Amino acid sequence: MTEPLSYRKIIHIDMDAFFASVEQLDNPELRGKPIAVGGAENRGVVAAASYEARKFGVRSAISGALAKKNCPDLLFVPPRFERYKEISKKIHAIFRDYTDLIEPLSLDEAYLDVTQNKKGNPSASLLAEEIRNRIFAETGLTASAGISINKFVAKIASDYNKPNGQKTVKPEEVETFLEQLPIRKFYGVGKVTTEKMYQLGIFTGTDLKSKSIEFLEKHFGKSGVFYYHVVRGIHNSPVKSNRISKSVAAEHTFETNLSSEVFMLEQLQGIAATLERRLKKNNVSGKTVTLKIKYSDFSQQTRSKTLPYFIADKGLIMETVQELLYQERMKDSVRLLGISMSNLNTESTEKKKMIAVQLKFEF
Repeated sequence: MTEPLSYRKIIHIDMDAFFASVEQLDNPELRGKPIAVGGAENRGVVAAASYEARKFGVRSAISGALAKKNCPDLLFVPPRFERYKEISKKIHAIFRDYTDLIEPLSLDEAYLDVTQNKKGNPSASLLAEEIRNRIFAETGLTASAGISINKFVAKIASDYNKPNGQKTVKPEEVETFLEQLPIRKFYGVGKVTTEKMYQLGIFTGTDLKSKSIEFLEKHFGKSGVFYYHVVRGIHNSPVKSNRISKSVAAEHTFETNLSSEVFMLEQLQGIAATLERRLKKNNVSGKTVTLKIKYSDFSQQTRSKTLPYFIADKGLIMETVQELLYQERMKDSVRLLGISMSNLNTESTEKKKMIAVQLKFEF
């Protein structure tokens, strides 16, 4: 008798335009209108956009000025993170009724491993539908879901029938699904990598699959090995219920560009103080200090230094930051500065455990 194959059942839940949807939920006058959360100030950045605004090319991370140019009727709403956290807690409470294997990616999305679930339901698709219905009934918000055998495919699938939809990619469908997928839709393949792949004649999953592991490693380094495996449906990263942060950061966008290192140092003192609070709140320290610089032309630069010991103190952080700041001359005036701490003391204690469950799945 042939042994059944080992597969996980993973659901990726992604709230639909979460911040903007919360604002429209709480303020009926905003419903059906193009809104952007954040970005109202001259130097502000859009944190989220409603689907009505997205039709005009308004997206998160673009400047408020560009968003308004794309959509003259756009309404800006200040973010209310405490409210978003409040609703996020309700959503995660729903998740816990189904499984304890929950890996949050942000306030509005998470992976759920329902291979063995609290409802005893063998169908991950039905569980995803039930979870989405409960989210709507208990919060008034819609969510989309992707269901498959690993996190990579589930993440891609959740975007397939947005908003307020779901897609299941069964074990036997995974490779065909990935082969037909445009390369720009592969999770983790950004704009720069997409352009590089286009130059190499890689436009779809099928094109990617045709390349040898040596070819991909030559052109994309370690990421090439990752691409080689995921296009074949191989992604063994488990859902980590206690997700450990790889870095802690703080940054600030300025109302007026800074052109003097002296003024920058003053601002970095405050940023370092915020970073220190975040490190101590999480009871972590790190060895690698990174200075992030965004110039007035929106180009970005990072400078890093790894120390032989762990630090979390503002004074020690600033010693390294000052060294990094004067490492080379600024090429232009600066609109944003940030400091991050990585190579944290949590990484050495992270458990790398994978559980293989041999079951025949009903998706």
